[in-house]
Amino acid sequence: MLIRTLQQAKRYLKIVFGFTLLVIGVVMVFTPGPGWLTILGALGVLAAEFVWARRLLDRLKRQGTRIRDTVFPPANRAA
Repeated sequence: MLIRTLQQAKRYLKIVFGFTLLVIGVVMVFTPGPGWLTILGALGVLAAEFVWARRLLDRLKRQGTRIRDTVFPPANRAA
């Protein structure tokens, strides 16, 4: 019983921490600070508990890889 309660408490703390980071990240997008990095960290924490966060994080990773390959093409595709 105690172990289950501790696991639930740990889960709730992760969820609260993830959403707190997410809100701070959104605020930092409009103020000085690493907003997008904080949002990615928050999604990483929330992805352990929520499927929607995992999907969004995977989508952002794919978009980041696509942008990176556009700006810095791999060596085998260079002119």
